[in-house]
Amino acid sequence: MNGQFPANSFAANLGLPEISGSLLHADWPAPNNVHTLITTRQGGVSQGRFASLNVGDHVGDDPAVVAENRRHVQAHVPLPLAYLRQVHGNRVVAAADYLDAPPEADAAFDRSRRTACAVMTADCLPVLLCDRAGSVVAAAHAGWRGLAGGVLENTIAAMQADPADLLAWLGPAIGPDAFEVGSDVLAAFTQADPAAEAAFESIGSGKYLADIYLLATQTLRRTGVSQIYGGQHCTVLERDRFFSYRRDGQTGRMVSAVWLSPELSGQRLPETHVSSSNQV
Repeated sequence: MNGQFPANSFAANLGLPEISGSLLHADWPAPNNVHTLITTRQGGVSQGRFASLNVGDHVGDDPAVVAENRRHVQAHVPLPLAYLRQVHGNRVVAAADYLDAPPEADAAFDRSRRTACAVMTADCLPVLLCDRAGSVVAAAHAGWRGLAGGVLENTIAAMQADPADLLAWLGPAIGPDAFEVGSDVLAAFTQADPAAEAAFESIGSGKYLADIYLLATQTLRRTGVSQIYGGQHCTVLERDRFFSYRRDGQTGRMVSAVWLSPELSGQRLPETHVSSSNQV
């Protein structure tokens, strides 16, 4: 995969411009049979506030255009993408059990090698996980409600692997300079873990800047996951690269996916990644 979409006859038929865009891949030392794909807002056929690679079919975009964007993305993934109906909760499902109808859930795992786990975001944090043996993968939609409600803990439990053997990658989300929250969010985390206060900076009048990357890192470490990567982007500030609900209101969605390749053994091989992220 070279990260570029092919020419789009669908767009031409609608009189829309043909746009090529980039895809990201998690930069983490995962086994070579673990694959990832993270879309940006670039490279699709949506117009206006949804321009251009919107994969969200629930945000008001033209359904035919969204379907074409999803076909673009699917062309880069050799297994069916298992989308979810996300509700900011903590339910985790086996992705392979729901290939025909998206379930109401905010995380999915797979060890069947028959599907790709996928979560949609536009400020919330996508967390991709795998084990060092390359036997199980998972994707979680971790906004602050999901994080506080235990979506990562439930995802790790569903993977049925030793947390010490897991790797996590934190995808593009709202950054610590843009995520303004109230005292209710501070309380939701600090009541469960006083150490979470380190992820909040007071800006007066009962408002705080929250670091969702740090909150997720704290949660993962509490569960025993120490190999944590990513956390370098800000969907709000990187306007040309990512959708942001906080910035724009009605807008599109990106998708972050992870899957197992059935034909490879799990031995780690050198790879070239588009994104540049470091362990956190």
